[in-house]
Amino acid sequence: MHLFAPPIHRHFSLAFVFLLLITVPRGTVASPSAHQRDSIPDVPGLQPIADSGDSIAQFKLAYSLLFDPHTQHPNPDYAAGLRLLRSSASQHFAPAQFFLGYAYEHGQGVPVDYAQAAENYRASALQGYAAAENNLCALYYHGFGVPKDLTLAFEYCRSAALHDSPVGQYHLGSFYYFGYGTAPDVAKAVEWYRASAEHGFAAAQLNLANFYSGGTGVPIDFTEAAHWAKLAAEQGVSQAASKYAYLCENGIGVPRDYVAAYLWYSRAVAEGDKFAAARVKAVAHHLSRSERDQAKSMLATEATRPQQPSSGGAISDQSLTASP
Repeated sequence: MHLFAPPIHRHFSLAFVFLLLITVPRGTVASPSAHQRDSIPDVPGLQPIADSGDSIAQFKLAYSLLFDPHTQHPNPDYAAGLRLLRSSASQHFAPAQFFLGYAYEHGQGVPVDYAQAAENYRASALQGYAAAENNLCALYYHGFGVPKDLTLAFEYCRSAALHDSPVGQYHLGSFYYFGYGTAPDVAKAVEWYRASAEHGFAAAQLNLANFYSGGTGVPIDFTEAAHWAKLAAEQGVSQAASKYAYLCENGIGVPRDYVAAYLWYSRAVAEGDKFAAARVKAVAHHLSRSERDQAKSMLATEATRPQQPSSGGAISDQSLTASP
């Protein structure tokens, strides 16, 4: 589940050009940091070290048993994994505290308990662990396991953003945009969306594209809009694919290119955007037979490639949690 997933607000003007997507907390979201993922490969030799009480070894083994998508068994050994996780967390190891909170929030091997989730997230957040700060923000935003408090939610979100979390930066932009727990400030919203977008977070890239095409907090600049829309589209965000296709179809911010428009509308349809289906047919009329064959061949080739995980995407209004 993604860290914050607040309501999605859409304002349409000039078809896809001014499509605006903003989301704010609706769950929790926190992924392990890059250095954390990279530190997990040597699991086979860790058991003796973990048995000696080493908190890092215990966490690595627990992660491999419960959360690692590369090693996770269809039936995880929750008893062993949680025992290791609790032991590591009891030694104040922040990642273990975070993942123990995550297990309680999502009922992984334990009953769902938001109060326990908040307690473990808080212990991790006190050490500056951004993922825990992200998820505490979400819990306070919704009042899950803690009293609802938008001011505290804002503070935890801001702390995660300052600790360079792309998810925290994205949601801080949304807090500033809507004025949740702080005064509305579109300029600061743009600043934090940009920070997140530059980290590759697709939802922030889409928002920047929409801001530049609509002149929200920045001067209208369709070249910038096309740049950010394409980056988000390349990560599988259907709305971004439709937006970029529209710009290509009409030569707005990029040279007019019907083949590219056909490709991106088709990708948007494949990703679930029903509104793009009519545009695929309309653009097809502008293509020669050889161009249509070329485009279809490219789409067929893409369909056979393994899917790559994206660094982010449009957040649903169901999420406000960080998933491992």
